[in-house]
Amino acid sequence: MQPKSPLSSPGFDELDRRLLSALALDGRASFSRIAAVLGVSDQTVARRYRRLCAEGGLRVVLMRDAYRLGEDQWMLRVRCAPDSAPAIGEALAKRSDTSWVGLASGGTEVICLTRPRSTSDHDDLLLGKLPRTPSVVEIRAHQLLHRFYGGAQSWVSKLGALTAAETEALRPSRAPDPGPARITPQDGPLLAALERDGRATYPELQRATGLTESAAKRRLAALLASGAVFVDSECDPGILGHPVAAILWITAAPAALHSVGEALAGHTRIAHASAATGPCNIIATALAENTADLYAYLSGPLGRLEGVQHVDTTVFLRRIKQLTYPAPMR
Repeated sequence: MQPKSPLSSPGFDELDRRLLSALALDGRASFSRIAAVLGVSDQTVARRYRRLCAEGGLRVVLMRDAYRLGEDQWMLRVRCAPDSAPAIGEALAKRSDTSWVGLASGGTEVICLTRPRSTSDHDDLLLGKLPRTPSVVEIRAHQLLHRFYGGAQSWVSKLGALTAAETEALRPSRAPDPGPARITPQDGPLLAALERDGRATYPELQRATGLTESAAKRRLAALLASGAVFVDSECDPGILGHPVAAILWITAAPAALHSVGEALAGHTRIAHASAATGPCNIIATALAENTADLYAYLSGPLGRLEGVQHVDTTVFLRRIKQLTYPAPMR
């Protein structure tokens, strides 16, 4: 079990951490099931969930797994004039093909994770809109090649808030589908509803799709089992005692690329790590309790990894978009 650090935001406690950990395992688990495992009432779980949504930025949404679907993902570093960075970041956040946007480098850089649905979308963004923006000074595009940690693997699960028995009780009991991950055009309405609210009930999905409740349930189960989609949750890491977020642009020796990536996946501070193209060959997101904690990680666990040749650290000033924008309230 990982060591626990105190929640930094007043009003949030260990039960909130345990609830967030339960949702990280199964974002669609019923309040009654979560309550039974956590040893509290259904009403307590429902009340805590609503407060986390209202005050902690909690959102539960369905995500398409780009790696399983064979879709491209790009990390963009957009250097721009300081007074224009927020506006550029907001414009990127409004695009449906972006899933992470933040301001960094003292407000002179926008970092964006994008997953173009088509080649034309990719060309429109990288060859059209961004280069024609007068205040954009430089664009660096890194294609993500291999995921070491992230996707359906949630950083919240690294906090050790649940026992092994509780984790097993909350883990979804679905058998993986050995076939290829596929999404059909007919899945559009179902996915659209769940991308707005990953906890949408089956009656709500029936109204949104025209399917029967049982048909919606079967199709969602098939999509989840195939790995084409997963239910993800986001919240403000600050309420979990980790308000400092940084992107690590890591250069590893080619022969050590995979071993370094696998080691990063096991580090408590790492929320995401992928192999990438460009001057660096690994891009990772680190979450820390404060700047001293970030330094301790950079000079300690990361610095000791054999094969790491160079690390460029970019600390985020503000997150504009994590999974959803604008954040829907429910």
